[in-house]
Amino acid sequence: DIERVLGPPRFEPRRDVARRITKPGIALGLAATVFGGETLFVEVEQVAGKGAVQMTGNIKEVMQESVKAALTWIRANVAELGLAKTASEALLNTTDLHIHFPEGATPKDGPSAGVTITTALTSLLTGRLVRNDVAMTGEITLRGLVLPVGGIKEKVVAAHRAGVRTVLLPQANEKDLRELPQKVLDEMQFELVSDVREVIRAALVPADVTEAEAAGSASGDGSEPATDDGRQVPLSHPLPSVPTGVP
Repeated sequence: DIERVLGPPRFEPRRDVARRITKPGIALGLAATVFGGETLFVEVEQVAGKGAVQMTGNIKEVMQESVKAALTWIRANVAELGLAKTASEALLNTTDLHIHFPEGATPKDGPSAGVTITTALTSLLTGRLVRNDVAMTGEITLRGLVLPVGGIKEKVVAAHRAGVRTVLLPQANEKDLRELPQKVLDEMQFELVSDVREVIRAALVPADVTEAEAAGSASGDGSEPATDDGRQVPLSHPLPSVPTGVP
């Protein structure tokens, strides 16, 4: 019995992800490092202020530019996102945003966090939770296009290792799935996207699901929580899978 000899597991990745994404403004991204792929949480909070943006978490210049691009896209699309005029004015004038990348001891850089930052910001400003069973990677343009990124193999393996089974990827990175181990391909679902609007539709839970209802999914046991009236909260919508039989 492995657990009897080595003791209980010190880290349960799937449960850790579910417990960390419990309120709007938190999304799970993916990064490739010299040591392999890593999961990358993005946390956003708002406080009363004058429209300032603070970034913390040891992020470098390229990732700071991703933050700026995400903010510009959101400011340009407040109506489409369903934000009231007063909310958009607060974002621009009376609300300060703090964007944090945890694990500050680890330097973070590279053009692949744009979709995650945009999703976390949209989640906070709309009050909709991000699904805790989804990870994502991709850069965005000011028009909302999702650009291809590198390190797809390492990133998907990192998501698999963390117990996440759905990954949102740039459409142009479909060819990179051929590099994945067959075992990983067989156990994963991929949503290929070309516009950040597709990311937001796939990543955010339905607007009628409250924070309290979604909290039941934090157990990470794969089951969907039920509301008081017995309605199932659809936190794990089926997504179209990429065929795994890639030559």
